[in-house]
Amino acid sequence: MFTLEQIKAAHAKVKSGADFPAYVQELIRLGVKSYDTFVSDGHAVYKGENDYQEVSAAKYETLAVANNSNVDAFKHKLKIHQQGQTDYLTFCHDAAEAGVEKWTVDMQQMTCIYYDKAGNSLVAETIPGT
Repeated sequence: MFTLEQIKAAHAKVKSGADFPAYVQELIRLGVKSYDTFVSDGHAVYKGENDYQEVSAAKYETLAVANNSNVDAFKHKLKIHQQGQTDYLTFCHDAAEAGVEKWTVDMQQMTCIYYDKAGNSLVAETIPGT
């Protein structure tokens, strides 16, 4: 099974959203089936075979996630992040301001879905480069 150290090493290679597809491929090779990243502090829950899980520590100080989501603003911030124009922490701040509570990456479906506090899907994407 995978370890948090392996995931941390893979994540260290990610400098912007443009690096995301390669990161996903590396996690697949490690055996990660899906993961949830929580915008409030950046911690993630990585899931593997047979209910195996690893939970990472918080990555930054707590952000206040807006109660009301702004899908259009988030789509714009997501687009520029994916083009490599913002770093990860900036993207997390932008997501919090737009009301994104978490995102779920599903390696089997090759999707990344962003959710608000009520659990509503705000944006669903197919992971590119697969």
